Amino acid sequence: MTARHRLATAGRLQEGAPLAPLTTYRFGGPARFLVEAHSEVDLEDAADLAREEGLAPVVLGRGSNVVVSDRGFDGMVVRLAGEFLDHRIDDAGVVHAGGAVALPVLARSAARAGRTGLEFYVGIPGTVGGAVRMNAGCHGSDTAGWLLDARVFSLGDAAVRQETARTLGLTYRHSGLDTTDVVVLARFRTEPGTPADAEARIREITRWRKETQPGGTLNAGSVFKNPPGDTAGRIIDHVGLKGLRIGGVEVSRRHANFFVADPGATAADVHALVFEVRRRVLAETGVELEPELRFIGDFS
Repeated sequence: MTARHRLATAGRLQEGAPLAPLTTYRFGGPARFLVEAHSEVDLEDAADLAREEGLAPVVLGRGSNVVVSDRGFDGMVVRLAGEFLDHRIDDAGVVHAGGAVALPVLARSAARAGRTGLEFYVGIPGTVGGAVRMNAGCHGSDTAGWLLDARVFSLGDAAVRQETARTLGLTYRHSGLDTTDVVVLARFRTEPGTPADAEARIREITRWRKETQPGGTLNAGSVFKNPPGDTAGRIIDHVGLKGLRIGGVEVSRRHANFFVADPGATAADVHALVFEVRRRVLAETGVELEPELRFIGDFS
């Protein structure tokens, strides 16, 4: 039995699957294959499928930093579900979390248990796997500061390995993980505290987000990484690009490192605006902004 047949029989495989509903922008074309993996056995089948079909695999979390081409993606997209949504806090205060756990869920669970340190995750609309992959962070904290280790599955060769924050080579919004690597489990240290203090910190971060970021809009979070010693939003604002529009997408007037989309906007609009802003900032300031967004599919 082929991997394609095994996955289809188990209800884990969709062909020509729409990806737009799986991203925060809500646009983009379909994937040739979409695998919803509930266990490492499913991931083994996904690895076999990629090899059998000669496909490039892409791992998708909550779709908060992703733009899918309007033409779709002629490859395999893997999403984690099932056992990868589980998390717990042990008696030593170590958080064990599957790769699909939403970061705000993790932050609030730790806070309720009186464990502190992960409150910053409430402001990041991604997953544990994405946080490890991108060393996600905000409010003076990042994943590298709290990650103990991670279990990583390679879709390239179906091998499983254990990584630490050091061996992952975590730096600002970067890790040494390959595009075919899937973070299936991560462990985080926490510090003792009180639920009241942790939840107060969460309220503070949530309030700051509402006051400074364009809530209630179609966006994908921060568009560019912050350059050393500065912020991308400040630079874009300084160049006077707030409100710059291409098609149905514009640079947010509230926070310049967010690009908001109107209904009917396209992935091509986002792509064009990202690289136009990058071009103008480079021309005006000499700073070459690096996109934090991932573009999936053909944008040529």
